[in-house]
Amino acid sequence: MPAPQRSPRERYRDQTRAEAKEVALDQLAESGPAGISLNAIAKRMGITGPALYRYFENRDALLGALITDAYRDMAEAVEAAAEQHRKKAPAGRLREVALEWRRWALAQPHRYLLLYGTPVPGYAAPEETYELADRALRTLQALFAELVPADLPPGRTALDRQLAALRAKRSGEELPPAALRRGVLAWTRLYGVLGLEVQGQFEGTGVDPELLYRAEIDSLLAEPW
Repeated sequence: MPAPQRSPRERYRDQTRAEAKEVALDQLAESGPAGISLNAIAKRMGITGPALYRYFENRDALLGALITDAYRDMAEAVEAAAEQHRKKAPAGRLREVALEWRRWALAQPHRYLLLYGTPVPGYAAPEETYELADRALRTLQALFAELVPADLPPGRTALDRQLAALRAKRSGEELPPAALRRGVLAWTRLYGVLGLEVQGQFEGTGVDPELLYRAEIDSLLAEPW
């Protein structure tokens, strides 16, 4: 069934919101979240500040849209990597997913830091943000689930129970506790290396962050269950 026709007003609204977000991303790259200003965006677009407030209620609404877009783009990138390499063994797909996460972050560090950098003072993310943020992690956990030995005892810890409850609440999935735990460990450990790299913390250290990142992937895949 073809998609319903959108009115000129709806198309104009979408175009205006998209243009405003593009200008906001330029501000974000230049000055970080603190540099985002609806009045400055409106001026650059050639409209008045009050006119732009018809499309975004306030700065937090615009920030929320940028964050939502970034989480969705990141999740789609790692999901596409998993699909592109679907013929590889689970460990190979995990490696490709992790490397794609790094490529995404390095290609647009301002968006990565918007998601994982210093929290914006006073900003509270809407509930849907957490669902989108969870998508990339679900990809990791699903791949680890394929690596969990069939004879591994459940051995649920307090952390295992917490992660299982969160996964059931957010997606309705039931995965082996070990896969949930290993996915979170992968996320936190790879984020540690990647966050430092994006912020330029390896400069002058003589350490190649890509080699370190790949070493962390190797370590996660080699650790006993």
